[in-house]
Amino acid sequence: MEKADKMLLVTFDFTPVSDNALAHALRISKFTDSPIRLLHVVEEGSDHEQKREEAENKLKLVCEAFHDKNGLSLDFVILKGSIFNTIGKYASENEARMVIMGTHGIKGMQKLTGSWALKVIVKSKVPFLVVQDKPSEKHRFTDIVFPIDFKAETREKLYWAIYLGKYFNSRVHLFKPPITDKSIVRMINTNLNFAIRYLIQNNIEYKIHVGKRSGNFSKETISFAREIDADLILITTTKSVNMTDFMFGLPEQEIIANSAKIPVMAVNPRVGASSISSVMY
Repeated sequence: MEKADKMLLVTFDFTPVSDNALAHALRISKFTDSPIRLLHVVEEGSDHEQKREEAENKLKLVCEAFHDKNGLSLDFVILKGSIFNTIGKYASENEARMVIMGTHGIKGMQKLTGSWALKVIVKSKVPFLVVQDKPSEKHRFTDIVFPIDFKAETREKLYWAIYLGKYFNSRVHLFKPPITDKSIVRMINTNLNFAIRYLIQNNIEYKIHVGKRSGNFSKETISFAREIDADLILITTTKSVNMTDFMFGLPEQEIIANSAKIPVMAVNPRVGASSISSVMY
């Protein structure tokens, strides 16, 4: 497979979770040869220029220190606006390979208004890798959890299962809920068979697992990922998210902010399921 030249875009606000995101980007870059770019957003206001200048000076130091330590060059961009619109728009317009973003999980007001991370993610056509901790001691993603449900959109993350599987020689764990309703089981198995077919065609190792308890599939997925010491959970986000969805909670919010602090790749449904084969390797 050809090496990727699309950049890894790292959101950077000088917090420890931003450092963790950059560490994950470095690990991915070592396998894909993708360049890394830092993105910092300064909100509009009377002190915008001062904050921009301060951020620029700090980012120059970050890039210099990173180069001295790792022998790799970084560049950066500073944008004006809101993180909820600016990040996704820039990533899409500049064809980033993925956005890597650190999060503190759901805390404080986010419990009432929804995950800030998810609000950033759903504005993007580019997938997000959301991390909380530093990369594990493993040098690659060895085990990826791929939840399977009845929605057609679940197929859209197959591209990324194959992309990661090929670069990192990862094992994909197809995880489906213990549903008994025959019509839903039929739709889940359709998605499962679809995934298996493409994983086999691309020589990606996989295993099939069934959840033990019905009910909250998000919690079950997190529990399973923790049990097998997974390196990544791969999910799709809900289509057409609105404020009501955030208020009442979306399944992906719980996974993105999981207490096990397992990295999560979130893919927004954009491509019709029927055309997924056109983007497979």
